[in-house]
Amino acid sequence: MNPSTAAREHTPLRDLTLYSLLALLCVMAWDFSGLDYPVMQAMGDAQGFSWKDNWWLEAVLHTKARQLAGVVLLGLVLMVWWPRGWFRHLSRLQRIEIVMGVLWCLLCISSLKRISLTSCPWDLQDFGGPAVYVSHWRWGVADGGAGHCFPGGHASSALAFLALCLPWLTNATVADRRRGRALLIGVLVLGFILGMTQTVRGAHYPSHTFWTGLICWAVSVLNHWVFDTFSRRRQALAQP
Repeated sequence: MNPSTAAREHTPLRDLTLYSLLALLCVMAWDFSGLDYPVMQAMGDAQGFSWKDNWWLEAVLHTKARQLAGVVLLGLVLMVWWPRGWFRHLSRLQRIEIVMGVLWCLLCISSLKRISLTSCPWDLQDFGGPAVYVSHWRWGVADGGAGHCFPGGHASSALAFLALCLPWLTNATVADRRRGRALLIGVLVLGFILGMTQTVRGAHYPSHTFWTGLICWAVSVLNHWVFDTFSRRRQALAQP
C-alpha cells in the first residue's frame, strides 16, 4: 500500500496524552516556582532593559523572524496543492489540517492577548514604566499599564507550527514518526529562541512563552482530532 494513505493510525492516545501532561506539568512548575519576576530583575533595572533596542534581537530575531514565519506559512499553503519532499507522505486533508492548525494557533494567541490586562515587563515601575506587577492568573485585574501582553505573541511565530508535527507523529510508519519528533523538537527550539529574545528585551516573562507553547499544543491536538475524525468517517462512508 502507498505509505501516504495506508495503515494510518493514531499514535496511541496515551502518547499524545503523555506529551500534553508533560507540557502542562512543566508550565505549571515554572508558574509555581515564582521565577518570572526574578528573571526579569536580572535582565533590567530602573533604567529599563539594555538589550531592548539591540539590532540583532529587534530587527533580526523579532521583525525578520516574524516575516520568515509568514513565508513558511505561505509555503505550507502551497504544499496543499503542490506537495514536495516529506509532504508527499501526507494526504491532502492532512496538509489542509496543518495549515488550519497553524492559523487557529495564531488566532487563539492573538485573541487571548487582545483581552488580557497583563502588561509587558518593560511597562512595570521597577523598569521605568507606570505598571505594577500583577500575576497573569488574576484575570480582570488591571496593573496600570498598557496590557495585552499575555501570552507571548512573538513566540507563536514558531510555536503555532506545532500543528505541523502531528500528522507525522500520528502516522503508522516509523520513519514518519521519527520525522514528526524531529519537527517537534525543531519547533520547540525555535519557539524557545524567539520567546527568550523577547524576555531579554523586556517584552515578555518566560512564562508567557511557555503558556504560548502549551496553548498552541492544545489547539493543534484538538485540530488534529477534528480532522482525523472527519477522515475516518469519510472513509467509513466510502466503504461498500
